[in-house]
Amino acid sequence: MDCRIEWGPGLHEDGFGLTADDDVESAQGFSDWVDRLRSDAECTYRWIVEGERVLGGVALRHDGHELADRLGHIGYGVRPSERGRGVASWAVREVLRLAADLGMTRVAAVCEVGNAASTATLERAGGQRVDCIGSAVRFWIPVL
Repeated sequence: MDCRIEWGPGLHEDGFGLTADDDVESAQGFSDWVDRLRSDAECTYRWIVEGERVLGGVALRHDGHELADRLGHIGYGVRPSERGRGVASWAVREVLRLAADLGMTRVAAVCEVGNAASTATLERAGGQRVDCIGSAVRFWIPVL
């Protein structure tokens, strides 16, 4: 909850699989959200943690996921106080390993055109810009 509070309740948190219908404020709602994430056969979610502290979230939409073409296979977010120290780069490398285990040969990732930090993260992971769609840029990243 401290991660969510820092991020700002009601704001979009990439990588966590939260929807407007999720109630993560109550114990039952939080449990229901985690159960929904665990049961999603088309997407794998991971929390980025250090000790007991949640630093962010990362998600991998599997090949064939209906949103992968538009939103990318990879989604991630790092809480504001943990940005700038390589957490996102580490998470992307880890999710690329997961993609390889699933037999994926490349993944798409999308970020806002002006998001220099995410652009750098995706390029460090081997991502190549392929196009811009509105205010978003799409990358293809080979899976090693």
